[in-house]
Amino acid sequence: MGSTKLLLRPNPLPSVIFSPPIHSLFAKPKFTAPLTLSTFSTAAISAASGNHQSSLPYGPSLFKGKTTPTLKQQQDQQENETKAFIDETHFTRIFDIAALRVPAKDCYALESRLRGHLLNWPRVRNIARVLGDEIETQFVKLLGNNNDGSHGGNEDFSGVVGDEVNSVLFREELVKSFDARGFVKFRNLARISRPRRKKRKEKKEGKEGNGRKGELYVVEVVEEERKEMSGLLGDEFRGGEKWRGSTRLLLLDEELVDKNVEEFPEAIKVVLEQDTRENTTPTLELVKCRLTLFYDYWLMNEILEALLPKGMIIPSAFETVGHIAHLNLREEHQPFKYLIAKVVLDKNKPKIQTVVNKIDAIHNDYRTMQLEVLAGNNSLVTMLVENGFRFNVDLATVYWNSKLATERQRLLSGFNFKDVVCDVFAGVGPICIPAAKIVKRVYANDLNPYAVDYLERNSVLNKLEKKIEVFNMDGRRFIDAMFASQKAHKITQVVMNLPNDATEFLDAFRGIYRDRPEDAKFTFPKIHLYGFSKARDPEFDFHERIRIALVEVAVNVEMRRVRLVAPGKWMLYASFVLPESVAFARRSPNM
Repeated sequence: MGSTKLLLRPNPLPSVIFSPPIHSLFAKPKFTAPLTLSTFSTAAISAASGNHQSSLPYGPSLFKGKTTPTLKQQQDQQENETKAFIDETHFTRIFDIAALRVPAKDCYALESRLRGHLLNWPRVRNIARVLGDEIETQFVKLLGNNNDGSHGGNEDFSGVVGDEVNSVLFREELVKSFDARGFVKFRNLARISRPRRKKRKEKKEGKEGNGRKGELYVVEVVEEERKEMSGLLGDEFRGGEKWRGSTRLLLLDEELVDKNVEEFPEAIKVVLEQDTRENTTPTLELVKCRLTLFYDYWLMNEILEALLPKGMIIPSAFETVGHIAHLNLREEHQPFKYLIAKVVLDKNKPKIQTVVNKIDAIHNDYRTMQLEVLAGNNSLVTMLVENGFRFNVDLATVYWNSKLATERQRLLSGFNFKDVVCDVFAGVGPICIPAAKIVKRVYANDLNPYAVDYLERNSVLNKLEKKIEVFNMDGRRFIDAMFASQKAHKITQVVMNLPNDATEFLDAFRGIYRDRPEDAKFTFPKIHLYGFSKARDPEFDFHERIRIALVEVAVNVEMRRVRLVAPGKWMLYASFVLPESVAFARRSPNM
């Protein structure tokens, strides 16, 4: 048996000349159990493949179909690797399916008519091209003239010997198309004379695998080999047969592969009977096909489900910071962290180029995370875009959280052009830089000198450096300096986005106007505060901490929950206008 390959991706098929012979209904051998994907997935695969495959849900699965043979030496080598190595051929799955071969001009109408009985697999088109039955315009004259100018359908053509393609005419026409650049439709000669640039580039980059980079799947029509003049006249010559016009394959439901025509759904039988009545020679034929799904076809969750032990939680979510994917892996994932990172990188290219994992909680004053690079390049410097603003970030030296983008936008929506904003913990500028686009003036501060450096760069990058004044000092000292200066009466908004410790800095607001006359007009700033709480009633707990820090019983606080950062741990937002009694209060000696 031989096979005619139908490459559906990444490029459409070239036009070819004559069709292979048409086959009738077939019987399909039973599926075989899939082979081991890797040394880490032996238990998971054997458990699934050892059970009934019929119990698996409808559709493609790595636990169904047939696999390509692999060498045990490769598995032993993989076991000794420190970094992850995934052989993509382990994820190739082959499925035998039935298909209905129809004229190209009728394929879309029949697809709509038989929609419920087609394959309907995700990322696989129900209509497939047939390699070998397309015709080029230059060869239509050899087959005779049609009044309607079409070359489809079931018509016979003149200009052929005995209603069959004449090999002599075919050869003479090929001779006319030869030129100095190479040969037409001769696979081996074309490789020698005109190598493809794409393949040369992949070889230069050192890419290895199954040689099908970028392809999701391939459909092959299984047919008998013909030993006619294909060797002399090229691989695509189809001599000794009638050309019936270009055709397409309608891939049928996977459950129909083992059934006879009598067991097919009524809709398919009606279509076949109608074709037999209306045409002397039937135009619809049932053929056997082989559908091959490659590594690039499978989603990230499907690959990880096959790689990780059965019952383990699949780490499907991660934070994206520019070109960096930031994982928070559980303890159970640690032995497989390089495999997980490799799959995340493969399935999110080219957007993701680096995969990192946080290895410890944040303990330092700069709130920088300890990260380890698991896959990709080692650069943690990236550029990202949030709400239309660009930010340069180095995750090794500064803090960034993309999950708070919506919350930051919600906070900014409360500012207006008359406001003067004081950002006590500005970081690289995710709040103060967009605020500068709205308000009159922004005073931004951070303790981390690296964050201050990136804040100044980002303000220039977004052309807002004239509206932002940057400071590098402790938060409490910054509050004292701002409200002791002449700028104090202009400040209307104060942002304190340091959830872990922000409430500890509220005591700095006690007595900020103590040295000024009480009968003068003052603008009491509105304070926007973020914090964490693990209490059963997080709002009450956060409110109590604010009152204790301000040493004030009556504080009217607006509060809401932002997000659940961990089981039982909430991030909260609180806003309140600084009470007059706090602003003119006397400070205690230890403050």
